[in-house]
Amino acid sequence: MHVRVVGCSHHNSSVELREQLAFSATQVIPALAQFRSQFPQAEVVLLSTCNRVELYTTVASPEQGPSAEAMRRFLAEFHGLDPVELGDMLFVHDAREAIRHLFKVAASMDSMVVGEPQILAQVKQAYQLSLDGESAGPAMHAVFQAANRVAKRVATETPIHRKRVSIPSVAVGDFARGFFERFERKQILVIGAGEMAEETLRYLIDEGVCDITIVNRNRERSDTLVQRTAGNSADWEQLFELLIRADLVVSTTGASEPIIRLEDFQRVAPGRFQRLLFILDLAVPRDFDPRIGDEPNVYLYSIDDLAQVCDENRRQRQHAWPAAEKIVDQEVDRLMTELHHRATGPAIRQLRAQAEHAKDEELLRLMNKLHDADERTRQEINQFADRLVNKLLHPPLESLRDESLNGTPQGLLDALKRLFQIRD
Repeated sequence: MHVRVVGCSHHNSSVELREQLAFSATQVIPALAQFRSQFPQAEVVLLSTCNRVELYTTVASPEQGPSAEAMRRFLAEFHGLDPVELGDMLFVHDAREAIRHLFKVAASMDSMVVGEPQILAQVKQAYQLSLDGESAGPAMHAVFQAANRVAKRVATETPIHRKRVSIPSVAVGDFARGFFERFERKQILVIGAGEMAEETLRYLIDEGVCDITIVNRNRERSDTLVQRTAGNSADWEQLFELLIRADLVVSTTGASEPIIRLEDFQRVAPGRFQRLLFILDLAVPRDFDPRIGDEPNVYLYSIDDLAQVCDENRRQRQHAWPAAEKIVDQEVDRLMTELHHRATGPAIRQLRAQAEHAKDEELLRLMNKLHDADERTRQEINQFADRLVNKLLHPPLESLRDESLNGTPQGLLDALKRLFQIRD
């Protein structure tokens, strides 16, 4: 089985590129279906978050599935982009490196904020959406189950996740806290009602905010979030009115384009009377036109602006890095061996079946001649036949297992099929 991932992340691409390639929740399953219609032999999972867009495929062999270039082209053309213009801006990992990359992503070792808690849930959700869309099968199940196991091991066996820091905590604790000395009298506007909004809101509540308004296109979701946390909800149509009154805005929607354009903000700005406005735009694609940050008395920060603080977070966890890397390498070895051995499974089962069939035929022929043999003698003959078959099969099967440690033993497997006349 061959695993490949093509994509981009905060490590190698700008927020502008990521927001162009981002998939909304409603786009994922149709995108997977479209991909499968083009490449029916491939299983596929699409992971799209604020910090990464990654397309994973598994196929029986590299020749059977989509090329890296075809995967790049799919990501570009789905969003109406020119694949040529993307050039080398998308990374490609194959086989062992693709699996290793997924394991580090799931364990939050590749995150902007190392140890942040959301990424594993996002990886699980991406796999579940693939299952819902009938785009994942046994091969992808093995890969993503292993990724979940790695994440749990890293979390429990290393201190990387202890005192873990998430993007919302960095946004509130390092950015907003550095801007406001006190939060008690500040009017907070939260746009969006998803997990990122809820976590950010909880950090703000811990900082002492009292005046909170949550607005979401689906009023029911904002009402529910208010019940779980604090504050009040408002209708989406009140957004501009609320923006006039706000001191701090946290925006986390899944909109595919800015919800506040420059001209929108310029219309409401006079009503603010030049009061300072602090905006944390944690959405990808961004909710606020980045040009709004150039307006007087506006401080606008996006995901990428958190990078410096997140780099410090990574440095503080460097002492735990070797242990986490060791776990990842162990689990990559384990899965690669399992996958390579799985590729030999059908041939091994057929070889054993052929041997068992030949043994049973010869035993039947022999027993028909030994009319006077007692039960003990018959048992000895059966045991002898079993031992003989196992000893004859042991060398070729052991060779297959040994070769599986280094990859799918295709040459040895083909030779075995020819020698024993095994048909696919």
